[in-house]
Amino acid sequence: MRDQNGTTAQTPALQGDHPGFDEARAAAAVIAEATGVAEHRIAVVLGSGWGGAAELIGETEHSVPLADVPGFHAPKVPGHNASIRSVKLADGTSALVFGSRTHFYESRDAQAVAHTVRTAAAAGAKTVILTNGCGGLNPEIAPGTPVVIADHINVTGATPLVGATFVDMTDLYSPRIRRIAKEIDPSLTEGVYVQFSGPQYETPAEVRMAKVLGGDLVGMSTALDAIAARHAGLEVFGISLVTNLGAGIQEEPLSHQEVVEAGQAAGPRIPALLADIIGRL
Repeated sequence: MRDQNGTTAQTPALQGDHPGFDEARAAAAVIAEATGVAEHRIAVVLGSGWGGAAELIGETEHSVPLADVPGFHAPKVPGHNASIRSVKLADGTSALVFGSRTHFYESRDAQAVAHTVRTAAAAGAKTVILTNGCGGLNPEIAPGTPVVIADHINVTGATPLVGATFVDMTDLYSPRIRRIAKEIDPSLTEGVYVQFSGPQYETPAEVRMAKVLGGDLVGMSTALDAIAARHAGLEVFGISLVTNLGAGIQEEPLSHQEVVEAGQAAGPRIPALLADIIGRL
């Protein structure tokens, strides 16, 4: 459904009886009690290479260990932070910054993946920003380059939705926030993100398949998060950091260490970009 401005109207947060909603509300209650903040306006999920963004978004007023919040656990992936931060924004409102996410490959449980964004919605967020480190399919987009997600292709064979839950995905990745990002940095390009199940990296044949399907980026997160976020009533913005070229495009073997190093090499550009986008929301 579209509002009078022509943008897709979001459904109210966590409406209906859906698996995981009660646990998300319980998690949000623990966060509210631990932080003293009744409502967080924006949620940010930091993926590989994006950890430095938390310091630039605003002042961290409270930090809650992930393992202390129902439905969460300490991250199992190197380079991810084991906390949820309550950050004060310049306008006086608060953002909820997740230093890690649950990946589908950890348990093959799409409901576990969805718990982060559902908790964000239950905590009062209206917007969620999903970040990730990913493989690039275009040799002209060098590692260390941020790419705005315009759409995705989910090839995991899974969904966080259950039963006859029909949710429109036409404008899943907010055109409004994508315009803001381009106004801040006109050099930004957009791309289609393809989520594979992982944890193995894609084969050269799978990379070629992703390109044929219309993909520009490949990774192991974000699409399932975004589906759950739309269902939960959140406006979604996604941005990837290209950390390497896909298998068969670059000759060197792929490794997670390469992902972490690419994030570090990107320096202050990507966290500053994210902070500027949030400052305009």
